[in-house]
Amino acid sequence: MTGRAAMPYILMYHSVDGYDSDPLLVTVSPQRFAGQMDWLRRRGLRGVSVRELLVAEASGQAGRMVGLTFDDGYADFASEAVPVLLRHGFTATVFAVAGLLGGHNAWDRDCPRKALMTAADLRRVAGAGMEVASHSVHHVSLTGASDAELEMELKESRAVLEDVLDREITGFAYPYGHAGAREVDAVRSAGYSYACAVRPSEFSGRHALARTYAGDRDGPLRLRAKHLRHGLRWGWNR
Repeated sequence: MTGRAAMPYILMYHSVDGYDSDPLLVTVSPQRFAGQMDWLRRRGLRGVSVRELLVAEASGQAGRMVGLTFDDGYADFASEAVPVLLRHGFTATVFAVAGLLGGHNAWDRDCPRKALMTAADLRRVAGAGMEVASHSVHHVSLTGASDAELEMELKESRAVLEDVLDREITGFAYPYGHAGAREVDAVRSAGYSYACAVRPSEFSGRHALARTYAGDRDGPLRLRAKHLRHGLRWGWNR
């Protein structure tokens, strides 16, 4: 996957839940999320995991697929998002913080606490057809990590998740979207088949896939605008 035209369309979610305060804008209400998935279906688009999307892209069979990703592995992915996805025949990728399973978002200081999925939750969503991938061990910015810390965050997180699920973990997402040349090379060398970043950069490609933020303000008009903007940026649209 090289070149501008090769960048697939991937939406980036975090949490799907009711909320009173959301200073980091990482939460989409269940009602809004259901409406967004309805919008995709009405437009003839199908939400899929990144793994499924890349396999389809490689064989020219992606059709009108849209990648759906959920960072951090919040417990509400299992309770709120997955039932909606299954109702539409969609799949998605959830990026789990391997060292904090069953814990909470300790990295978000002075923000509302959000529960993270347990090992049992991960097995349940994987059994429902969702892809589980790595979001590091501790959710630290990898650009500030030493070489040894970087290697540990990449390799140990995958080992933990593979032990939990008894299946290969092939995807990674950079915490905070922070990724430079060293981090992209390290992810590739660690054996991940792909990695998700956030914004487009000089490193954009299979190991730094750009994604489009999806938030609680994104109704049909904003979703359509974001989809069109992606096509204009990358010379590609569905």
